[in-house]
Amino acid sequence: MKVAEAVGRALTAAGVRQVFGVVGSGNFHVTNAMVAAGSRFVAARHEGGAATMADAYARVSGTVAALSVHQGPGLTNALTGVAEAAKSRTPLLVLAAEATRPTSNFYVDQEALARAVGAVTERVTSPASAVEQACGALRRALHERRTVVLNLPLDVQDLDVPDTAAIAVVPPPARAPVEPAASEVAALVTALARSRRPVFVAGRGARTAREALTALADHHGALLATSAVAHGLFHDDPWSLGISGGFATPLAAELIQDADLIVGWGCALTMWTMRHGRLIGPDATVVQVDDDASALGAHREIHLGVTGDVAATARQALDAGAERRQGYRSAAVARALRTRGRWRDVPYDDESTRDRIDPRTLSAALDAVLPAERIVGVDSGNFMGYPSAYLSVPDEEGFCFTQAFQSIGLGLATTIGAALARPDRLPVAALGDGGALMGVAELETVRRLGLPMVVIVYDDEAYGAEVHHFGPDGFPLDTVTFPPTDLAAVASGHGFEAVTVRGRADLKAVEDWVAGPRSSPLLVDAKVTREHGAWWLEEAFRGH
Repeated sequence: MKVAEAVGRALTAAGVRQVFGVVGSGNFHVTNAMVAAGSRFVAARHEGGAATMADAYARVSGTVAALSVHQGPGLTNALTGVAEAAKSRTPLLVLAAEATRPTSNFYVDQEALARAVGAVTERVTSPASAVEQACGALRRALHERRTVVLNLPLDVQDLDVPDTAAIAVVPPPARAPVEPAASEVAALVTALARSRRPVFVAGRGARTAREALTALADHHGALLATSAVAHGLFHDDPWSLGISGGFATPLAAELIQDADLIVGWGCALTMWTMRHGRLIGPDATVVQVDDDASALGAHREIHLGVTGDVAATARQALDAGAERRQGYRSAAVARALRTRGRWRDVPYDDESTRDRIDPRTLSAALDAVLPAERIVGVDSGNFMGYPSAYLSVPDEEGFCFTQAFQSIGLGLATTIGAALARPDRLPVAALGDGGALMGVAELETVRRLGLPMVVIVYDDEAYGAEVHHFGPDGFPLDTVTFPPTDLAAVASGHGFEAVTVRGRADLKAVEDWVAGPRSSPLLVDAKVTREHGAWWLEEAFRGH
């Protein structure tokens, strides 16, 4: 058996069941070996799309996915998606064929490329050690929560594995939860007991800890919010504030600013989640709970850091037996949340015209039309706040937000990967026209896979963030504006049903599609108003 086949079969036996990629000569045999052993392979039309599909699949499924790429340009094509996964600490295994001879056209320093975007690297070096090295890379991805680039040198791939190198391959054990120190839990309980207006902000590290967090919040009267990546975690809780940060409702921002205790649970409390610190009141105590000690206080000063698994820490804090308290959960707050707690409850002047629809009107209408059991992927750009704020999701697995690198063009691939992880839900991709055209090749992937996806394009015929950032100062905008594109026609050419939306009446076609067999995916080319930037945009640019 050749090394390529041995590595592919071993990784499947070790639990890698989903592979994305673009296959060329260097990764042909390892990919085929994984398929033969039982893994599912999804071919993308570009390695960048494949990388983001794998990232999204891993986030939503909670398993390690694999990305398979050709040597040299296969890896460089994938780097933006790999950077997003690495920055997000997504457990992802990148199988990268490698040309080791400097005279090869395909030669590039793949280790340096991987390190440059925050990934870590491993390499298969010999037939005798190939299987153990591959399984070691998988264990590292899982246990360290890292994106690992496993380089597979072409000359080693083609060697025979000796019979003496055979080892039993089993899936690696789950990552062990980090137990918090009793003294740190006690300090957290003291802070909670002293607080009159506590707010919990849950992040990516809390996505599996809803039950423990809501029980602790109920006991201490805490209000519940999330970062964008954990959107949906407290979806149906009456004390949920929704997303904290730039996408927060006016009421949520007001209540968070008035909190006397803010506890970040598996949440970095970044400038985006805390509006550059403006959501933290001057006298508020800030606590951060994370199982990675290096994350504590990395983005802002904190008064207490607890190193521990989120669920374990919350359960131990509850078991401490502190007195049950009303906290922030007054009748007035409950009434405000019922009447002003969602963006659709916030009045606005509808700026729709004869030719263009207000993105708030569009988003609220689509939220009412589309089935509640959905999974939403959002691209980056001026438009991104509208679907994030207005499209409700059923839980934390209903929203996939690949924004750590803030690249546009990842939204469609994100939604494909998320859809494959949750095939029971309607996939909804929310894109700007710039990002849609960057990722347009993956429309064919959606159609080929038979995904009943709704692709919503917020089409302002521009890179809207740049238009609204530089336009008010009188700079020329010819480099960031474009002539109209018939995106509905583009989608139709890929086998989609498609509709151009300029007003509410045009959304009847979406209602008809939802009520029908959904045998083809649907693209909605929404010509949105563009007179001014989204509400969160000015704040966002302060971070650049």
